[in-house]
Amino acid sequence: MRSAILSCLLAGLATVGAIPTISVKGSKFFTSDGDQFFIKGIAYQLLPDDPLIDNTQCKLDAALMQKLGANTIRVYHVDGAQNHTDCMSTFADAGIYLFVDLDTFTTQIEQDAPHWNETQLSAFEQVMDEFQKYNNTAGFFVGNEVLTTGDGSVAAPYVKAAARDVKAYRNSKNYRNIPVGYSAADISSLRPMLQNYLACGTNSSESLDFFSLNAYEWCGTASSYTISGYSELTANVTTYNIPIFLSETGCIKPRPRTFGDQAAIFGDKMTPYWSGAIIYEWIEESNDYGLVSYGKKVDPTVSDAPPDGYTRSGTPTPISPDFTYLSSQWKTLTPSGVKESDYTPTLTPPPCPAYTSGVWEVNGGVVLPSLGQTFDAAIQSSITKGTAAGGTGAAATPTKTGAASMGKEVKGMSVGLVTVMLTFFWWM
Repeated sequence: MRSAILSCLLAGLATVGAIPTISVKGSKFFTSDGDQFFIKGIAYQLLPDDPLIDNTQCKLDAALMQKLGANTIRVYHVDGAQNHTDCMSTFADAGIYLFVDLDTFTTQIEQDAPHWNETQLSAFEQVMDEFQKYNNTAGFFVGNEVLTTGDGSVAAPYVKAAARDVKAYRNSKNYRNIPVGYSAADISSLRPMLQNYLACGTNSSESLDFFSLNAYEWCGTASSYTISGYSELTANVTTYNIPIFLSETGCIKPRPRTFGDQAAIFGDKMTPYWSGAIIYEWIEESNDYGLVSYGKKVDPTVSDAPPDGYTRSGTPTPISPDFTYLSSQWKTLTPSGVKESDYTPTLTPPPCPAYTSGVWEVNGGVVLPSLGQTFDAAIQSSITKGTAAGGTGAAATPTKTGAASMGKEVKGMSVGLVTVMLTFFWWM
């Protein structure tokens, strides 16, 4: 019996280990085979707490994702105390990587009275401890849409402090150098300062390994590289020194949702600077962003019905025409990029943005908060008027948003996740 169990465990580890790992070099992702890696991803959060425990469900979903052409999933919430070997092996077998958020609704960094303490760090470390084992873990997010206002920009040093401490923990444990990054809301007045701030400074241990953006700007068949604002997004990152990608995209109005932006993202104008995109989202919910469903919506008041009426397990059924449109796009888009051996990074960190009242209230490369340091008037003053720890202040030029009301799209994402979480607890 013991030998049989050991054989199963070794087989599982071998499967997860068979897939090349992902790392950062300069402004690009590379596989351990030396190929540049471009993300064709899906936001995957079937259940509020952790969708990577039920391997029966993972097998059903991974098989269909493979047919879709996905090579990555993003999961927003997991339970680091659980074992995820089976699901991670299943996704590895399908050639699918994972970007996972380290926080939860109870440990996330907030822009109102921001804090970063031992409890949060311990929770982040627990998730890292679990997922660093798997070769198809591509990256960790230390935050998702923490900053949404100019006044809230005082939380940016706390995001950077979290990255500093998580990276230090990763290195102290001799874990693989799994990239640590951030997923930002696409707020036009905030975006350029935030993306530069998270990468700025001469101390790489305090800067993020990658930056990503939740952008819903390319909407409808009439949109284009210029109309959507993608041209300006790209113009703002041509000298960016770390990888950048779209961590959420997929505008749904007006219909049909043809995913025309994918041709631009994986085309010649963007692939020199961008590393792909993650489509929001896998499961159909009340927000209508889903690519698959698990059955018809039911009356949530009926006995044993899901709290929001949407079944979250079983055989996934593609939603037409969205699934087909995306699959057709990805089949024709295969950027080759550059070989790691032929790539020598030359880009340097951007200057830390200067303080601008009501727009960006961080004074250049300020000293980051220490672990457990309480946000108070003194800390706020040090952030807005303090002495720079590295880099110089420089004004950034905001770019416009696209034709769609991006703010409503982003707000819908956050509210949708919160609603599912609350109804889940009610159901339990």
